[in-house]
Amino acid sequence: MAEQSPAIDVGHPPSALLRLVNPILSFLLRTPLAGRARKHLMVLSFTGRKTGRPYSIPLSAHVIDNDLYALCSATWKHNFRGGTPAEVVYDGKTTAMRGELIQDSAAVADLYLKCVQSYGVKRAQRMMGVKFRDQEIPTLEEFTEAVGRLHLAAVRLTPAE
Repeated sequence: MAEQSPAIDVGHPPSALLRLVNPILSFLLRTPLAGRARKHLMVLSFTGRKTGRPYSIPLSAHVIDNDLYALCSATWKHNFRGGTPAEVVYDGKTTAMRGELIQDSAAVADLYLKCVQSYGVKRAQRMMGVKFRDQEIPTLEEFTEAVGRLHLAAVRLTPAE
């Protein structure tokens, strides 16, 4: 009998497509032309901790328990370990913020689950860059397993003081 695939896997668009679309999205999200996308997407700008290189990344914006989060598996997340200043363009406003990588895997799994519960299965897969084997909301245990296997992370973004 074949081994069953994991309940949660990555579901990002191809990286070549992202390289083409991301600069356009970054520009549009800074203008009124973005329309309703301004409520669902944000541009996260920060400086690399080791390289000093500036980054400006368009991503899905996730509001969970009234806090703004970036949910990702990308390596840039490590720049937020211990907290990092960032600029966030969200909902038509540019705000100085502080991003903090959440390192507790149970907390990350819980945030992913809450996010999926608020979006529903189809929208969650589109907004979060994941896919669900059974086309239903995975369990907390399945998210906990996926956090470790896929290196899923959450960056909490709070207004800078």
